[in-house]
Amino acid sequence: MQVPLVDLHAEYAMLRGEILDALDGVFTGMHLYLGPETEALEAEWAAFCGVDHAVAVATGTDALLLGMLAGGVRPGDEVISVGWTFIATLEAIVHAGAIPVVVDVDPDTLTMDPSLLAAAITPRTRAIVPVHIYGHPAAMTPIMDLAAEHDLFVLEDAAQAHGASYHGAMSGSLGHAGAFSFYVTKNLSAYGEGGMVTTNDADLVEKLRMLRNHGRSATGHEIVGYNGRMQEVQAAIVRLKLKRFVEWQARRRSIAARYNEALAGLPLCLPFEAEDCRHAYHLYMVRPADRERLKAGLEEAGVAYAVHYPLPANRQPAMAPWGLNDVVLPVSDRAAEEVLALPIHPMLTDDQIGHVIDTVHRTLS
Repeated sequence: MQVPLVDLHAEYAMLRGEILDALDGVFTGMHLYLGPETEALEAEWAAFCGVDHAVAVATGTDALLLGMLAGGVRPGDEVISVGWTFIATLEAIVHAGAIPVVVDVDPDTLTMDPSLLAAAITPRTRAIVPVHIYGHPAAMTPIMDLAAEHDLFVLEDAAQAHGASYHGAMSGSLGHAGAFSFYVTKNLSAYGEGGMVTTNDADLVEKLRMLRNHGRSATGHEIVGYNGRMQEVQAAIVRLKLKRFVEWQARRRSIAARYNEALAGLPLCLPFEAEDCRHAYHLYMVRPADRERLKAGLEEAGVAYAVHYPLPANRQPAMAPWGLNDVVLPVSDRAAEEVLALPIHPMLTDDQIGHVIDTVHRTLS
């Protein structure tokens, strides 16, 4: 039996008729960007996240970059984030002309450790970008409290956290703004690329709409902007999937609960869910005592897995010019040696889930 990490083929087979009808509607109207599908998706995603506004952009990386620029990040500013993230988080800081500063993560949630923030803040600090890694929200209350004390802008990197919540509030509503990705592997995805910025700040929305569309306003090109528009075909696809999103998220949590029960007692750490948090389970990340042994067993049994991340973002060669390769982040560095993702997606069959569980037991028992 083969168990894929993500099964886009099965998803498309289920949605094929609806998707083709939606694409035909877009192509018949030939309004290919900034049209009715984009506008509808913005309204629907804002409502889902419990915010006043959502601005659709071309990619999740655009959401991070344009979110920071709209939030006032300028060249030479310092922006604090984490090393334990996909490199797009740090890339966006650099592309904004800012200086990335990284802190370590909590050993349980692997999200930003708020106790380390105060020491990282300097007179040049302008923003904080906490990352809701794997679908678990960062500890936003102490982060927002410290940000308010120092008048800092907070942009949630919610690229992996669609549907996650913290103390009853949805990801994307917890900071001054939130950045989402609709990349093909995300819990809510396009068939290609897409992104979204969520916020309650109307002024931020106005800036975002100009930034994504070459700086254009009603009177002309007021600022130097970007080509960051979401394509209508992608908006239409995401809207179709959004109709099933609550159901799909429930399936993810059901699979996670089955894993949690079945894998308890084995020599591996299971995903942690903090009190008053709701994990989105973008990834079901375990930390086995012997990762190489588990990898070999999964490969032999036809079970796909992933290691996110074999090298923390701050240790990537691209970050050397900012001195980040030399920053010591003990929790992040240890996680890089331990983490492994098991398959978790709504298209998994019960038989496939059972095969994953049996394989892990057979390998580690």
